[in-house]
Amino acid sequence: MPIPSTPQNGTFTDLYVEIQQFYAHQVHHLDALHAEEFAATFAEDGVFHHSVGAPPAKGRGEIVAAIRAHQERKYGTDPAQRRHWFNMLQVMPQDDGSIVTEYYALVLVTRPGEPVAVTAPSCFVRDVLVRESGQLLNLERTVVADHTL
Repeated sequence: MPIPSTPQNGTFTDLYVEIQQFYAHQVHHLDALHAEEFAATFAEDGVFHHSVGAPPAKGRGEIVAAIRAHQERKYGTDPAQRRHWFNMLQVMPQDDGSIVTEYYALVLVTRPGEPVAVTAPSCFVRDVLVRESGQLLNLERTVVADHTL
């Protein structure tokens, strides 16, 4: 389901809410392991800096491959449920029409039969969002896990 867009003359509050909705939509795909749908929230030439030391994923195809490789490497057949939680969102509209956002991301992992979720990891994220055909898309995302600082 597409995210409704905010009118170009909307308020900052409208934009902030739109971005929150965009992230909720995006992260639901990520948590459901829908790699293609997650990648579709990036611009065609979007760049995803997902791990320190790893080359960035460039374009939707590489983003899909990076998401799948991470899932396989980290979880394999483990039936863990991951939930990404974005908070402390800062929204900074730029003169060129792009929007820079910065926020904290927690990844909560729960396994069947284990009622306590584990935080794995805590991250700082910086995005550059753009609007194409009225729709918000990620142009660039940089994720830095706190344990790598």
